[in-house]
Amino acid sequence: MIGRFPLYTDADVHGPLVKALKKAGWDLVRAIDEMPEGTADLPHFERAAALGRVLVSNDQDHEEEGNRWHRQGRSFPGLVSWRQKVYSQMTYSEIVEAFEELAARDENPFAYYPIVRIRPQS
Repeated sequence: MIGRFPLYTDADVHGPLVKALKKAGWDLVRAIDEMPEGTADLPHFERAAALGRVLVSNDQDHEEEGNRWHRQGRSFPGLVSWRQKVYSQMTYSEIVEAFEELAARDENPFAYYPIVRIRPQS
C-alpha cells in the first residue's frame, strides 16, 4: 500500500480536516455517510476494514480495537490516529501534510504495525 490509501473518517474527525483532505485529493468516506449518527465505534472499525479503507480517528476506543485485532491476527488496512489535543497543536494543513508524508514513504506505512499515530513535530 505505497502511496495514497483510501480513508474512512470517524465521526470525531473535525469537518474542516475532512474538507482539507478531500481538497488535497484523498479518497475519503465519512462515517456519517455509512451509518447513522451515534453508531458505536466497533461497527465503524469493522466497516472501514470491510471496505479496505484506513480508519482515521481521534478515538481511543478505535486504537484499542486495532490493537485487539492485531493481537488476534485479524488483518485490517490500517488506522491513523491522534489525540484530540493535537487539534490545538497542529493546523489542519499540518495534519494533511502528515498524511502526505505517510503516503510518500518508500514502504507501506502499516507494514510493521497497522496503527500510525500523528504527533506534532517538536
